[in-house]
Amino acid sequence: MRMRVKICGITRREDALAAASAGADAIGLVFYAPSPRAIDLERAAGIVAALPPFVTPVALFVDPHAAEVARVLAACRIGLLQFHGDEPPELCRAFGVPYLK
Repeated sequence: MRMRVKICGITRREDALAAASAGADAIGLVFYAPSPRAIDLERAAGIVAALPPFVTPVALFVDPHAAEVARVLAACRIGLLQFHGDEPPELCRAFGVPYLK
């Protein structure tokens, strides 16, 4: 079995590209405002657009409103959602995107 590597907390395009170049399978973008690694939607969209094929952009949330997740999905080509709060399974499944909880 192959181990997959995700580098999380990416906030700069050059760091995302360096992670991809070093072999990362996925990069994590934190959409949780209290985090020091939080990213705004405009910057996240630029990073996602710059990623090479086969590097999965992951959007990380903590207890988001459904509208917030939908807004991110509308603006960025997100391949995986990651939830770190008390989100109910219905919310996690609601977007038709694979997710980790």
